[in-house]
Amino acid sequence: MECYHCGAALGKETFCPNCGVDVKIYKKIVQASNSCYNQALARANVRDLSGAIDSLKKSLRFNKKNTSARNLLGLIYFEMGEMVSALREWVISKSFQPENNIAGDYLDEIQENPARLESVNQTIKKYNQALLYCRQDSKDLAVIQLKKVLSMNSKMVQGHQLLGLLYLEEGNLEQAKKALENAMEIDEGNTVTHRYLRELNSKIQAFGNGKEKKSVSYQSGNDVIIRPTSTFKESSSGSTILNIAIGLLVGVLITCFLVVPGVRQSAKSNARKEVLEANDTLSTKNQEIKTLNSKVKDLEEQLNSEKDSSDSAGGKVATYQQLLEAYAAYRDGDVTKAGDALANVNAEYLDENSKALYDAVNGEVNSKYLSELYAKAYQNYNRLNYAEALVDFEKIMEIDENYHDGYALYYIAQSYRKNNDIDNARTYYQKVVDLYPNTERAATAQRYLNEYGPASEDEEDENGDSGTADGRTNDPNQGGDNGNDMQNE
Repeated sequence: MECYHCGAALGKETFCPNCGVDVKIYKKIVQASNSCYNQALARANVRDLSGAIDSLKKSLRFNKKNTSARNLLGLIYFEMGEMVSALREWVISKSFQPENNIAGDYLDEIQENPARLESVNQTIKKYNQALLYCRQDSKDLAVIQLKKVLSMNSKMVQGHQLLGLLYLEEGNLEQAKKALENAMEIDEGNTVTHRYLRELNSKIQAFGNGKEKKSVSYQSGNDVIIRPTSTFKESSSGSTILNIAIGLLVGVLITCFLVVPGVRQSAKSNARKEVLEANDTLSTKNQEIKTLNSKVKDLEEQLNSEKDSSDSAGGKVATYQQLLEAYAAYRDGDVTKAGDALANVNAEYLDENSKALYDAVNGEVNSKYLSELYAKAYQNYNRLNYAEALVDFEKIMEIDENYHDGYALYYIAQSYRKNNDIDNARTYYQKVVDLYPNTERAATAQRYLNEYGPASEDEEDENGDSGTADGRTNDPNQGGDNGNDMQNE
């Protein structure tokens, strides 16, 4: 165990032998975190993955830097088919412990296997599509989609649960039980699965109690004889005579009103039947064409959506990698490298914890990064290295266009002009005039605008100012242009 204040190794004492800080409460917190971690290990060994997740979350609430707990939590998420959650925990673990951390091996293995990453993306996409089908009340399509998901990732607990719930709602109790038992094999302590099984058992019990026996069967050799349980009562002689009379009357009426007209209508019925069959065939063909067109359209949309999902997953991995590089560079004191890495981070891909880390590092790095960029750009400018100066000035413009009270705007315009890029020079000269009026920089910028004309005119001087005044202005932090502008012209 290490001291939280100075990092020195701790023994049984209650005070740090190096810095003297009281570590008694800190030791209790670390011990509580380790105790929850050990409890999670015990639960994971008996396939109680949900209980293990609860214990690991408690462990991380005590000590968020417990990398062993984070790595185990990522493995459990991976075992349950939740790849995105697993990647998140491993990335955070590696940020806390960059060296000698097995989480780095997990991330490298996933990045080096594009096929596996693509399979994960497809699984997530198809599961989301199944959820959409459920919301649209297309349960049969949802079942088909979930079967595809589970064929690609058989350990996805949520997929087995949703499939079991759909079967349960359709009344397919045997298939529902099989799906929920598959979920139990992966995570025996999942409360959602237990709740679904309890509902399933109650339906099975209700179905068994409500089923009425309408027949009695018995075995005779290899044959099963089924005997109806209904009983018949012998009727009286008067009722028998009355039933015969009614039967004769009904027979005469049927002959007069049904048989004879039926023969006459037979030819007409056959003709109508042929016409209806022809119309039905035509309607069926038209419907098949519409269905095929709809399937083609759906497949094209799925193809485009899966392509976007694949690109998004690759962007997330790259963003987390850049964030780790920025943090490592910041910790080593390399502000320039940290700033360059932060510029490549897409904050939209970060979760809540990673976003907090990004904001903290970005807030510390940004001001120092801009200051070093400006010093480097200004030095290249004074050395007449305008192309190299432009590279750093453009980075400053992307972060803060008004940096250094507009001096960055002025010098990037000067650099563009001296690099014979008059169009871009006009743009930044105009911004200096608009944002910083009544200054020497604005007056100089306006003089160049008057000389080169507005942006719509194609009048560029390939040789610079041709002897006009350079319009030097003194940077309060850099000491002016030192006459370099006049020499270059």
